[in-house]
Amino acid sequence: MKKSIIYMSKRFFELLTKISPLLSCKLLYFIRTKKIPNLKKPITFNEKTTYLKLNNYSKNDLVVKCADKYEVRKYVEDKGYSKLLNELYGVYDNFDEIDFEKLPNKFALKCTHGCAYNIICSDKSKFNKEEARKKVNKWMKEKYGYATTELHYTKIKPKIIIEKYLCDNNSKMPIDYKFYCFNGKAKCILVCSERENNLRLSYYDLNWDRLNYEKKSWSSDKNIKKPINLDKMIKTSEDLSKDFPYVRVDLYNDNGNIIFGELTFTPACCCAPYYSKIGNEKLGEMLVISSEK
Repeated sequence: MKKSIIYMSKRFFELLTKISPLLSCKLLYFIRTKKIPNLKKPITFNEKTTYLKLNNYSKNDLVVKCADKYEVRKYVEDKGYSKLLNELYGVYDNFDEIDFEKLPNKFALKCTHGCAYNIICSDKSKFNKEEARKKVNKWMKEKYGYATTELHYTKIKPKIIIEKYLCDNNSKMPIDYKFYCFNGKAKCILVCSERENNLRLSYYDLNWDRLNYEKKSWSSDKNIKKPINLDKMIKTSEDLSKDFPYVRVDLYNDNGNIIFGELTFTPACCCAPYYSKIGNEKLGEMLVISSEK
């Protein structure tokens, strides 16, 4: 029953977006945040990124390229950061092209045209190939972005990539450092930790002082250690973000070895529930959009 409701809701928003992206966007925003977005004079971060989603990013070819999990690698290379790219095992147009016998015991399989299209394999002997085929074939047929009014995703040609499996020294998912960058300047860092149990969030400024930008229900009570090469990570994020009014540059740090994750333009489809009131407002102040100029 729950799956059926989710399916119907998804189909409804896909249809509504094709009719009126603005109406679809406002309705989705209200459902997720219980608030009506002010898009004529946006103030909060969620509102301003929603404005960009509708008025800029959906028409921006470079955003389309950099939201593509495969094509973004060329962008990173052109910026001089090819050494930061995770090892790529293969690129495929369909699941049946993949030769799993040639893959290592651990790997990460991703579809390139949306979010949460990932299958993480930590032990190939336990990998359910048929289950993976069903998931991937379903994802490859979807036009991700219509259900979330993230229309830049709908312009990406779907592919499958397989990359090196990333883990820390304890064989756990590595900490994810997400740099909020505005017109080429990093302003703060979202740290995502404890993914294997229950995702926890922590915001820090560039001096690694804790910020209260996340709600308590999402907040980590752990003091995340400052990366030894934070300055280099900041410079990297700024170099990769110069072409956009806002982009979140996601990086990993493996004992000082920086690894590129992705570029995120519309976090949580621009109606994220995890910002505190002050966080949503402060981040909104950092983002200056065309409607304010």
